[in-house]
Amino acid sequence: MTPFPKGCDFLEEPGLFGGIFEPIEQLMTAVLTTLYSLTEMLGVPSYGLAIILLTVLIKILVYPLTKKQLQSMKAMQKIQPQMKKLQDKYKDNPKMLQQKMIELYQKEGANPMSGCLPMLIQMPILMGMYYTLYAFDYGGAAPSFLWLPSLSETDPRYILPFLSAATTFLQQKMMSNTSEANQQMKAMMVIMPLFIGWISLQFPAGLVLYWVTMNIVQIIQQWWTNRQDDDKEAA
Repeated sequence: MTPFPKGCDFLEEPGLFGGIFEPIEQLMTAVLTTLYSLTEMLGVPSYGLAIILLTVLIKILVYPLTKKQLQSMKAMQKIQPQMKKLQDKYKDNPKMLQQKMIELYQKEGANPMSGCLPMLIQMPILMGMYYTLYAFDYGGAAPSFLWLPSLSETDPRYILPFLSAATTFLQQKMMSNTSEANQQMKAMMVIMPLFIGWISLQFPAGLVLYWVTMNIVQIIQQWWTNRQDDDKEAA
């Protein structure tokens, strides 16, 4: 999910996009309410804890897609030096360059499109969570959590916006080979976390809590996937 600042009416109001994701939003709302009931049964009623549990559950369910996406990105990063050599060698022959690039993809088992498909499949779920938590009705339950007086309001201590920026930066750093990253990629590693942190200042704490939790789980999954791949290569 990519959050958007207030003022983007097509995201803040139900409208066309809200209608598209409404079935997923209803499902997420039902699951979130059920998880809250579970925390009540355990004697610790908390919508904050329910949001964390729901986020972890979603990330576990989509992990196979996440793993495929991460492996695809790693494969593409691995062949970047070879791609650069081909681009320099055949810069005046686009047809030959295309042929050589295809041969390289086939040889290394890399596919530039295989990383996009898992992301597209996950997008409805992520957007459904965005609409669910942006204006979630906590009913009569006190939506406070830890230092947060209300999950429906912004974080008064700015802790979650800072964590959203920090975890976004760490996630991007893990996904990028910084020694080979070009200047544009390096710039995005700074700009994107700052942007995410800035817009998190305007969002309800419940939504930012979801974003931070999702980033943390993603970082753990990414570390685990990289470790498995490294073990296979070393074997």
